[in-house]
Amino acid sequence: MLAASRYALVFTPFAAALGMMFSVGCNNGRAQPGAASGRPPAPVVVATSEQRDIPVQVTAIGNVEAYQMVQIRSQVNGQVQQILFKEGDDVRKGQLLVRLDRRPFQADLDKALSQQKHDEAQAENSRLQADRYSALEKQGVVSHEQADQVRTQARADTSAVEADKAGVEAARVQLQYTDIAAPMDSRAGALLINVGNLVKANDTPYLTQLNQVSPIYVTFSVPEGVLEQLRQSSANRRLRVLAYPKGQATKPAEGYLSFIDNGIDTTTGTVKLKATFANKDRRLWPGQFVDTVVQLAVEKNAVVVQTKAVQSGQQGDYVYVVTPQDTAESRPVKTAGTYQDLTVIATGLKAGERVIVGGHLRVAPDTKVAIVQGPTSGTKPDVPAVGGPGGGSL
Repeated sequence: MLAASRYALVFTPFAAALGMMFSVGCNNGRAQPGAASGRPPAPVVVATSEQRDIPVQVTAIGNVEAYQMVQIRSQVNGQVQQILFKEGDDVRKGQLLVRLDRRPFQADLDKALSQQKHDEAQAENSRLQADRYSALEKQGVVSHEQADQVRTQARADTSAVEADKAGVEAARVQLQYTDIAAPMDSRAGALLINVGNLVKANDTPYLTQLNQVSPIYVTFSVPEGVLEQLRQSSANRRLRVLAYPKGQATKPAEGYLSFIDNGIDTTTGTVKLKATFANKDRRLWPGQFVDTVVQLAVEKNAVVVQTKAVQSGQQGDYVYVVTPQDTAESRPVKTAGTYQDLTVIATGLKAGERVIVGGHLRVAPDTKVAIVQGPTSGTKPDVPAVGGPGGGSL
């Protein structure tokens, strides 16, 4: 009996403590719903979804190319005598750029002219001789053979004169080649040859390079997946193309799509395009990289929200819609592309609904929210008709 009493004294306090712990745990479990229901509403920022006309765009990085590029080379051998332009000058078509030493070519022309005059005199004498022999032949004074020889010599001398005329023209052309003029309105590049240097016909290096920068091209490539839509859109109208120089997001240069390549690059799966820009203000420069935007069409009455309203989960994209009871409803949506800071919603959302665009971390489905800012418009009031380089494509 004594042993049994000892065990009772030992285990009874332990059992009591265990019972108290179990009781507390049960009370905590029952208090959980009360704590949840007492959580304060999560502060959120909301915006209203809207229905708007959204441009369907293709964006790419493009490279500016000169409308025409000419490397100025000499067509004759000679010494550079004068350079009549400065590096970086705007030159006009026909403007004299470089002059070579004309004296050797002028001497060749004078020699050819002298030879022509000599042969013309010889030809005239041969013609007179032929006329005389023809008369004597009729009188029977000379034989037919002698007359034929004189007439043949007259024709040969006449042919020599024609050859001399060709030689004179060739010498005159060579002389003209000593004056090197601009073949188009353009801008001159760096000068690679100075006065006094000897140049050869079609030699390297060239004298300078001329680039026509007004108008100007922008070349870029787009995925082959948009080729069909691109062709359909360009079949009925001229597609507008915008070019944003690097670091600039406003006031783009405006041009039009002027070329679609006749094949797809099999290594990259892209097709090459070219746009033409008037470039009156010289904002675009050969070799420059720009962000290009091609507007294919306009999607009418598209439902859009700010892109930061769209969240991604295991089941796909969703947004939190604020109900009339100020609770957060998690609603799955399907998106159809982006434009600037907007996302087009294909299904799952209607225009005019309030969606959460800030404070997502403290929001849980079907819980109360407190709107600290909003509802604001789902789009910015000053969104332009065509987006900047930050805009996506639809």
